[in-house]
Amino acid sequence: MKVILANPRGFCAGVNMAIESLDRALQLFGTPLYVYHEIVHNLHVVERFRRRGVVFVNAIDDIPANSVVLYSAHGVSPAIRNLAVERNLNAIDATCPLVTKVHLEAIRFAKEGYTILLIGHEGHDEVAGTIGEAPGSIRLVQDEQEVVALDLPADAKVAFLTQTTLSVDDAEVIIRALRKRFPKIVGPKKDDICYATQNRQEAVKEIVPEADIVIVIGSQNSSNSLRLAEIARTLGKQAHLIDGVSEIDNRWFVGVACVLVTAGASAPEDVVQECVEYLTRHFSATVENRTIRDEDVSFHLPKELRSLTLVS
Repeated sequence: MKVILANPRGFCAGVNMAIESLDRALQLFGTPLYVYHEIVHNLHVVERFRRRGVVFVNAIDDIPANSVVLYSAHGVSPAIRNLAVERNLNAIDATCPLVTKVHLEAIRFAKEGYTILLIGHEGHDEVAGTIGEAPGSIRLVQDEQEVVALDLPADAKVAFLTQTTLSVDDAEVIIRALRKRFPKIVGPKKDDICYATQNRQEAVKEIVPEADIVIVIGSQNSSNSLRLAEIARTLGKQAHLIDGVSEIDNRWFVGVACVLVTAGASAPEDVVQECVEYLTRHFSATVENRTIRDEDVSFHLPKELRSLTLVS
């Protein structure tokens, strides 16, 4: 059996920054240290930090006053920031800069009087934060049917934004539907879907014709990981999204000659390697690394940590 290991895969610049931020915060402040929502959507990453004393919460009210809180890579709304101030929390903002870009676009469009149609998934942490920037101006659109159902005239002053971790193809379908329904709709100057999401999807699309089956390493609540598996299935391949090696089922590989292995943007590389080693050990698989695009993006630590790092 042959394993093709897709590149790029795994951690993106935003995830690296968020994890490094939490590591640094632990060094500077110790425990307990609180994180609002999961730092990134990955079971292994969250559990590793939990074992080090990090407390993940879904409500600011669950954090004792005067504590240290770190905002996750997915971003938060102004309402959450205000609650943190009321509780006198020392807040560290590890929001991915690409998510911050969408927030700023939402603020700008709202100030200019647009109704903003946000393409994304209801309940996702990133979507909640973006809507919170202009709750009176934003409507969530999840598919073409919801575009048709919008109770807005064709000449309405509307703009669109997208969640950063969507399927590029799915988002484009919805954007085309919006442009057809609202010919004068405006959007961001540059695509909001993040470079890492696009690159990982591109790698799957390019390599998948060679594969019999696709294994995506990532958690079920990771939007970009789910999209990778969906893309493979759309292209006619069996695909499995797994958190790690313990979820591999040997029955998947009966009669399989080639396996494509990739990982979502929040999946640790050591977990990927455990899965590859399992395949080589149990199926005498050979491994080929296949690089579709090089990545050299990096983001600075949050300003709250940069200033402390300089004097520590």
